[in-house]
Amino acid sequence: MSGLAIRKEGELDFLSLGALVHRLDPGIIPFRKATECAIHVSGGEFNVAANLSDCFEMKTAIASAMVDYPIGDLIAERVRAMGVRPFYKHFKHDGVTGPNMATVYSDRGYGVRAPVVFYNRCNEAAAQLKPGDFDWKAIFAGGVRWVHCGGIFAALSPTTGQLAVEMMTAAKNAGAVTSFDLNFREKLWRISGGADRAVEAIARIVDHVDVLVGNEEDLQKGLGSEGPKVEDKTKSKLDPSVFFDMIGKVVKKQPQVKAVATTLREVHSTNHHTWSAVAWVNGTHVTAPTTELKVLDRVGGGDGFASGFIYGLLNGETPEDAIKLGWAHGALMTTFPGDTTMATLEQVKALASGGSARIQR
Repeated sequence: MSGLAIRKEGELDFLSLGALVHRLDPGIIPFRKATECAIHVSGGEFNVAANLSDCFEMKTAIASAMVDYPIGDLIAERVRAMGVRPFYKHFKHDGVTGPNMATVYSDRGYGVRAPVVFYNRCNEAAAQLKPGDFDWKAIFAGGVRWVHCGGIFAALSPTTGQLAVEMMTAAKNAGAVTSFDLNFREKLWRISGGADRAVEAIARIVDHVDVLVGNEEDLQKGLGSEGPKVEDKTKSKLDPSVFFDMIGKVVKKQPQVKAVATTLREVHSTNHHTWSAVAWVNGTHVTAPTTELKVLDRVGGGDGFASGFIYGLLNGETPEDAIKLGWAHGALMTTFPGDTTMATLEQVKALASGGSARIQR
């Protein structure tokens, strides 16, 4: 089995620490020609909590920054709508410069044109979060089964990484399983100290982590692990041996880690991907099926995978079934607009067990 000591009950099944953001999405129109945008509430860590609540019917929460102004109100409404319990550090907006809830700009691309993503994280409230901002003793008092954070939040400032360490330490003391999605973002780390600070900051967090999510590039750049060149075009993106070859090095460096999981994605065009997933769980290698995806919006697929995989482990499924649940939910996520789930648990289980896209009457 997983080798994880997961408590059977708790006031919360899952708690995330991360930044809440809003994503402006002009669809397939590039921003330079856009006249309107959809607004999606997002955040790598929040997405997992939202998915586990809305699709997988678990009791989840988010610890984050919240600015008291209309954009904050919009984001808080969506957090409530997804059934996620908030623990906020509140900030007052000065009406001009902030602090702000970050904006992510991301078109969807189309065909041979790739999606383009850029940010406005100036004076971001979440970057100001620091140790001591949350009462972890009170949050964990009723019992928390699983705690999660990610590399995006760790990259925002020196204090966000310190806060992640503080939360992971409190979680381990409270008997929670801990996970971390490496989610290496070159643009964020470039302005936050570069590659060396990334490895140093992430290592301090991962020392307290039971479950890692991340592909071979995340493992190399986030953990400083040696491996094949991430730009190597001779290796198939669907070859699990590249991922498994790196696990031994990761576990040797971090022997407390009980599971490492990732998606495998071969991008043929913006709207056509070949999709699979693999995991190493307590010494066992498991691989999900491979399928062809017609992609509407690729943003959130990785968080969708993490949600399903974590649900499987929390629910006592075998590693083989947990990886299939993550694979299925991540695949379904690419069929919806936005960053958080619109799938049902019934749909996820049907696809994980070999279901098809035949009409449901």
